[in-house]
Amino acid sequence: MENSKQIVLFDGVCNLCNGAVQFIIKRDEQDVFRFAALESEIGKQLVAERNIDDSNIDSIILIDPGVAFYIKSDAALEIGKKLKGYKGISAILQWIPSSLRDIVYDFIARNRYKWYGKKQECMIPSPELNSKFL
Repeated sequence: MENSKQIVLFDGVCNLCNGAVQFIIKRDEQDVFRFAALESEIGKQLVAERNIDDSNIDSIILIDPGVAFYIKSDAALEIGKKLKGYKGISAILQWIPSSLRDIVYDFIARNRYKWYGKKQECMIPSPELNSKFL
């Protein structure tokens, strides 16, 4: 695994989450991110190694190797800081306390399957995107 890459852990069966991964990949011009489903063996291992609370497993998690990990809206905004065209909006939204941002995040997370549906199994990346996944 490349130690310099930030790792995005996501719900591999969630259509909204898979769409977010595709969105990130298209805008990751600096090739900053790698991806793994939370349900995968590597996803479970990365969560366990960092003692991340299991109650946050329904959240997107961003692991910045050697620095920290971020969950929920903090993870989304940290990701946004690295994407073309989203650095400014991420910086502005970080002025809102995470407790307030996470109320919105949790509402969307609770309803994501109802609104966007889910797959029977985790997404399998295409051959050209395979190198982006752990």
